[in-house]
Amino acid sequence: MPKGSPELTEARREEIINACEKLYQTMSFKEITIKEIGNVTSFTRTSIYNYFQTKEEIFMALLKREYELWIDSLKEKMEQAETMTKDEFADMMAHSLEARGQLLKIMSMNHYDMETGSRPEHLAAFKVVYGESIQTVMAGLNKYFPDMAVSEKQDFIYTFFPFMFGIYPYTYVTEKQRTAMEEANVNYVFMTIYEITFNCVKGLLNK
Repeated sequence: MPKGSPELTEARREEIINACEKLYQTMSFKEITIKEIGNVTSFTRTSIYNYFQTKEEIFMALLKREYELWIDSLKEKMEQAETMTKDEFADMMAHSLEARGQLLKIMSMNHYDMETGSRPEHLAAFKVVYGESIQTVMAGLNKYFPDMAVSEKQDFIYTFFPFMFGIYPYTYVTEKQRTAMEEANVNYVFMTIYEITFNCVKGLLNK
């Protein structure tokens, strides 16, 4: 266990997570190592192991933080609006994810590796926040669409949350991928995070 006050422990955890986030802007998940993360912190690399045993645990903590930020943004919007139309709800959901590109990237690229490479307590802490995100979206459905059947709300949740895993790879296409699809004559429609999310939410609400 790390020594020091709870405030110092949390500050160092955040510094490690921030270092990982910084590297992830220019490096891939596979390229990032504990050593690389340690090189951009203010304390020794071996000290990282007092807080996280693997890089997967660090990424899990980063993903957890991204979910918390997403939840906060949804709650803020829902506190401000007493009513929403289907279009307005879809717009809120689309804008909320448009601002969380990093959340979508980590989800789609490395989620399985993070879960398998994290200790149970780290995974459980993440699952609590993940569960809260589901509850937050369900609270929005309950608030703005009270006439929606329970089964329809459950279908929304069970469709939308798995759908989120595919948003990033569908909307962030490399030139190599784009060229390959053109050469293969694939009729691919490029969409933004906002567009694909808005269309999905609107479609689910209109079922």
